[in-house]
Order: sequence, then C-alpha cells, then structure tokens
Amino acid sequence: MTWTTTRHLADFEAAAGAFLRSRPAAHTVLLSVASSLRSLGADAYGAEAPAFGWWRRDGQGPVGAALVWTPPRTALLSPMPDAAAGELVETLTAERIGIPGVNAGRAVAEAVAGAWQRRHGGTVTTAERLRLYRLDQLIEPSPAPAGTARRATPADRDLLLAWFTAFAAEVGDPPPRDARAVDARIAGGRCLLWETGGRPVAMAGHTPPLSGAARVAPVYTLPELRGRGYAGAVTAAVSRAVRAGGTQELLLFTDLANPTSNALYQRLGYRPVEDHLVLEFGRG
Repeated sequence: MTWTTTRHLADFEAAAGAFLRSRPAAHTVLLSVASSLRSLGADAYGAEAPAFGWWRRDGQGPVGAALVWTPPRTALLSPMPDAAAGELVETLTAERIGIPGVNAGRAVAEAVAGAWQRRHGGTVTTAERLRLYRLDQLIEPSPAPAGTARRATPADRDLLLAWFTAFAAEVGDPPPRDARAVDARIAGGRCLLWETGGRPVAMAGHTPPLSGAARVAPVYTLPELRGRGYAGAVTAAVSRAVRAGGTQELLLFTDLANPTSNALYQRLGYRPVEDHLVLEFGRG
C-alpha cells in the first residue's frame, strides 16, 4: 500500500484522473480544482506549486484515494480507507510536504487529523463544517423576487472581481490572485447576475461540467440587500441553466453554521449528500 506524490498536474491526472472521474459528486472539488489549474495555470491559487498524491492498495492496482493541495489552503482529500489515511501522514512527513490541514468528508478528515496528531502532536481545530447537497427536482422560488437573471458579460468584470473578493473574505478564503478566474467564468458563461431596476444585486456561478456534474459556487448577494430572495432566485436560475445545458447532476456546498442558506437550498430542491470538515493543524 503506497502513496505517490508529485508537483506535476499532468502526472497526477494520468495516474488518478480515471479514479476522480469515477465518482464526480464525491470528488467534485478535486476535479474542479484540477480543472482550474489546467486551464488557468499552476499559480492560479497561489505562488507555491500545488502538490498532488494518489494511493494504491498495491503497487500495480487501481488508484483508491487522492489528494490535491494548493497552498496556502488546506489539502483536499477524496474518500479513502483508514489505512490510506495513516499512510498519507507518513508520506507527507517523509517528503516534508507541510499541509496546514485537510478538507474532506467527515470520516476521512477525522482519520487523517487523528493520524497527524499521533505523529506530530499539536492541535486540530475545526475551521468549517460543510454539507454537500445534490439537486433533486428544482423548485422555483415562490413568491419570486422582483428582477431577472442574465449572464455576466465582460462589462461586469470589475463588479464580479469585487464580489468574488468580498465572498472570499466572508468565507475565510484568500482573495483571488488576479482576474483569471473571473475572466474564465465570463468567457464560459458560468456566472449569472440577478438584476432589479437595472442594478445587479446578486450573483451565482458554477464550475464547468466535469464527468457529468457541475457545482454551484459562489453565491453572493450585496450585504444590504440580503433577505429579499435574490440569492434563491439567482441560484434557481443558474441551476435551471446548467440543466438546460445538459448537465443533470448539480451540487453545492453550504456552511452548516448558516441555517438560512441550508434552509434556502433545501427549499429549492437540493438534498443532503455528505457532511465535510475543514480541519486546521497546529504545531506541537
């Protein structure tokens, strides 16, 4: 049973790509981050080179687990057996890959964090509790708020960059390094704005369809205009657009600390799939 690590996306995708594509819901974030690195460049998430890993139960067998780390964020982990979790910590330690924490399904996150503590001591802090949802039957908001949805255009570039930056600050993520991600969203038609009275008041984006699935993110409403139904309306609009484009599996994450958003997405027809944890490691 072994982990292999690399700093080269092409090597990772050659080894683990089929494994990631085999479960697009369970691997949604690993798939979308790898896609962004491929299209936007290795520095899309930070100046330090990303790291990747894959695990095989035996040297020649199929891949059974994967890791994607884009410093300075926590490492993204696929589902994996307990044995792979323990071996991952040993491999990262031996290769001096100092991840600051993990982002994974609850069981995997806790298994890796436990192995990390046994190996290094220190603390483990829960930074976020997330829930993955999948859209069942879309339920349109009723009553619908005033306004209409439209696709973002290059004229909206500065607005979107400001909103992406504000969203990142609200959820505790690093801000966008530049406008590449925004430009890609606009070019791909993957961001909708909700307008009322000719003024954009909310947005919802989505990842490119990957292995038959897409994920809604981010969803943002101007703070002073929240509670008026705009987030639900623009999320419904982007969900409808993705399905109309032929992608039926639609996913999104919520922060479990926000009961408003969890209730909203369930009213729209999103159903819980799995809980995730973002755990941060403190040095002993």
